[in-house]
Parts: sequence; structure tokens; C-alpha cells
Amino acid sequence: MVEYPTLRPRRLRKNEHVRKLVAETTLSPNHLVLPIFVKEIGNSKEEIESMPGVYRYPVNEELIKYIEEVKENGVNSIILFGIPSYKDEIGTSAIKRDGVVQSALKMISETFGESIIKIADECMDEYTTHGHCGLVIGNQNGYRIDNDESLKVHADIALSLAESGADIVAPSSMMDGVVGKIREKLDAAGFNDTLIMAYSAKYASVFYGPFREAATSKPAFGDRRTYQMDPRNAKESLKEIALDVEEGADIIMVKPAHTYLDVIRLVKENFPHYPLAAYHVSGEYSMIRAAGQKGWIDEKVAMMEVTYAIARAGADIIITYFAQEIAKSLREGFTF
Repeated sequence: MVEYPTLRPRRLRKNEHVRKLVAETTLSPNHLVLPIFVKEIGNSKEEIESMPGVYRYPVNEELIKYIEEVKENGVNSIILFGIPSYKDEIGTSAIKRDGVVQSALKMISETFGESIIKIADECMDEYTTHGHCGLVIGNQNGYRIDNDESLKVHADIALSLAESGADIVAPSSMMDGVVGKIREKLDAAGFNDTLIMAYSAKYASVFYGPFREAATSKPAFGDRRTYQMDPRNAKESLKEIALDVEEGADIIMVKPAHTYLDVIRLVKENFPHYPLAAYHVSGEYSMIRAAGQKGWIDEKVAMMEVTYAIARAGADIIITYFAQEIAKSLREGFTF
């Protein structure tokens, strides 16, 4: 009988180069997406207080210079969120052909052509006075979201974004049937090649707080728990994903990412053939930033550890406010 020496896993960790050689999870800037806030009022960028290092950009040369910098660091995909000059009850400014995101899409397309992937978030919350993701019937004393009537508005928004140059539209409302209605509208208008990245498993999370400040999209009354998912549920995500896939989603998403790694893994195991995005959201970002600024953790290492964890769980695409810094760290040869 042949005797084998005792296996020593530590040998595979003996130095940096061996650890890189056998690493199970790798990161590439090609799989990172940077969120960018664009605003209609003002001519200079303004920092978002609750998200240090993140700014609202005007649709002018300042935005173009920022995207040039992003591209130089190796990130070639962005997702745009708009802060309009006015809001109303039905989100009219979200559909305008010269709206803030539409104008940004046109400017970016004219400047960069196909060298950057332009994703446009499609929702109503930033554009409505009530801050909800659909049409509201009632008021703070009693209300409901009209799901089916909201679908028509979402489809119109998606079409205006596609017409303005979006490569991918990303419906984030969690309205039932929104992916199918958008796919139908896009195809009928000849935008068969415009992709849909669905916020398929989007949880009603406390970690969206800084984003709501950034986009001035906090609900004026109530909350979004009737249409976003319950944080206690994981298996329910599979139902939501299946519906979006059936309706024509090209890319599926779990949001948040850092605090929902189990859901990312569950979705990837059950839908292995679909590109899976995960959104490392504003609150997750701001916690790392705040702890790093206090000196409680090494901010760069924490940023990279969390991002690798999201990839390790199964995400193919990672939407993160750290995208540019992650890409720069990878280029500089970051290792644990």
C-alpha cells in the first residue's frame, strides 16, 4: 500500500505568487459597473454628503472629463441615475426626450461611441413628488400603488432611454410585469437589440438610505415594502427571477449585494446560464468609507475583500461606487 504524505493546504498559501496562481475567484474591470448621478440644475459637480467621494454631475464637460478618467482606469460600463429640475405626481420628467438622463446618454454617445456601455436606470421614484416607483392612488392617509397602470409609464420611460442611446435599460421598480411590458414596447419600436437588466430580486433594504439622499428620492409617505422584497426571504427571489426571465430579461440582478451573498449564490445555482449582476449599494459603500475614514479598518482591503466576496458568491457583474478604485487597485497589482 502506497503511503502519501499528509496533505498540507498551507503549501498552497506559501507566498503571494502561489496564492495568485491557485486563487479560485478573480476580478476584472470588465465586470464592474460604476453608478453616476447626473443632475439638471447647476453647472458644477457637488459631493453627496452621505457618500464621500461620490458626486452629482451636471450634463456638461465636467461629466465627460469624469468618464474619461473612469475609462483610463479600465472601467467601461456605467449606470446613470437622474436628478431632474422638477417633479410631479406621475413622473413626467422621466419620459422627456430632453430629460436629464436622456441628455446625458446623447452626450456620452456622441463623445465615446460604443467604447463605453451605457446603462440607464429606469424608474419613477426620482421623478415623482411622492417618491414611489409607481403611480399612487390615494395619499398619506391611505394609498396603494397601481401596478398595471404604472407599467405603461415605465415602458414609455424605457423607450425614451433607448431612443437616447442606452445600450441597456434597467427597470428597478419591482412592478409585476414591468420587464415584459418594456420588452414589448422596445421591440415594437425597433429596439430589439436593447438589453434589459432587471432588478429582479430587489429587497426593501435600509442600506438604500444614502442613495435616497443623493437622488432626493425618499418616499414622501409610506414605504416600498409592498413591492420590494422582504429581507427575511431568500427562496422568493427564485420566483421573481423566473418571472423576469420568462418576460425577456437579458441580465438579472440581486440588490443589495454585500448583505445578500446567500441570495446571490442561490440565484446563480438555479439560473447558471443567465448573467447575474449584484448591486453593492450606497449604504454598504458608505459604511466602508466611514469606517476607513475613522481608521477602524483598512478601507482599500475592505473594499477589495467585499468585492471578491460578491464575485465568489456568483455575481458576474458588480455594480459598485468603488468601481474606479477597484480597477485602479487591480491594475496596480493588489493582492491579499
